[in-house]
Amino acid sequence: MIRIGIVGCGRILAAHLRGYRLLRAAGYDGFRISALCARRSGDALGYVQRGGDHPQRRAVSDIPGDPLGVGEEYLSDFQDVSEVRVFTDYREMIASASVDAVNDFTTHGMHHLVGAEAIRHGKHLLSQKPLAVTIKASRRLVEQAAKAGITFGVFENARQRLLARQWRWAFAKGPLGFPKMALLGNVGTWWAPDRIVAETPWRHRMVEGGGISLDLGVHQFDMVRQVCGEVRSVTARTAVTEPTRFTRDAAGAVIDQIACDADDTFYASFETEGGCTGTLFGSWSGAGTNTVLGNGPTFYGDGGRVSGDQIHLRDRSEGGALGELYEREADAETKERDRPLGLTNEFAIAQLDWLRAIEAGCQPETSGEEGLIDLACAYAIVESARAGREVLVDDVLNERIDAYQRPINEYFGID
Repeated sequence: MIRIGIVGCGRILAAHLRGYRLLRAAGYDGFRISALCARRSGDALGYVQRGGDHPQRRAVSDIPGDPLGVGEEYLSDFQDVSEVRVFTDYREMIASASVDAVNDFTTHGMHHLVGAEAIRHGKHLLSQKPLAVTIKASRRLVEQAAKAGITFGVFENARQRLLARQWRWAFAKGPLGFPKMALLGNVGTWWAPDRIVAETPWRHRMVEGGGISLDLGVHQFDMVRQVCGEVRSVTARTAVTEPTRFTRDAAGAVIDQIACDADDTFYASFETEGGCTGTLFGSWSGAGTNTVLGNGPTFYGDGGRVSGDQIHLRDRSEGGALGELYEREADAETKERDRPLGLTNEFAIAQLDWLRAIEAGCQPETSGEEGLIDLACAYAIVESARAGREVLVDDVLNERIDAYQRPINEYFGID
């Protein structure tokens, strides 16, 4: 039985608890949540007992499909909570004998601290994306975890979505063949035009690891890497289009505002090692309505095009649903890998992958190494924008280019 201690009881926790609940419902019983840690004990207690004395923090998003829009999930919905411990100091929780493994759902600037403490105590680790606040901090965690022999995963849920799995199948085993082009972009869907993202001001502060390039870029590049292969280089621009952002109440009155210096908009072109080219963009700004390319992320290959869940093959005049093609033609082994235990919730699938890796004494699919590469791709966006030129991901990964990150490393004392 793997006893899990969770550090960070912010609004994303409900989506993680839903994943664990669905995992238990699918028949996997190899874990218990044994401890929760938050700066304020009430924040943790709000997730323990349905109908308890402590109100749960409300969901912060009303955007369809946004994990931050999940609420009303409790430990008591899927396990006994009589022995769940609540801590206000993550170091005390990690050092306790009540946990074997740690989920780190804290802010970007805390990941290297929580992760190092977990590794020091020999506790298996699953960290929320991005892996850590800089490449230097991330590499240190990866190296320490390898030396300690622990299972280290990065929670990159975009990879576990069934649609993303179907894109990968369509190129690796399906009809689309070699990937040639990729287009991924979204403007004005999240927190537009000037809302404080998820009511978390640190997301707009550069020295705290804020900015959309790091928040969204790791997701986009993780998908690109799965479909198109490893990213060689990035050329990008970033902008702060809304220098002041606000939180407003239901009546529209401003209840909080902050000055922003981390990017809320980016445009990036890339090339993979195999010669696929593409463009990514994203923005938390954009008044009016949102803009999305096609039906969603779009990929072109030798055999045709897939855009969101729609596929158009080279030799057919009409398109169809990718999911239907996948169900007809994907082999049973692929489907079981993509939907283990029949699960379709990406949080549950990522959790199962990590827990099974602990049991097997190996690394999960989204390992620390994978998270480090995703972060290097995302950091290539802001490093390219700072340098005003194309940058190689390998140069970012190996810290030969780090001008953007130096103030962050200095701020957190990472040397």
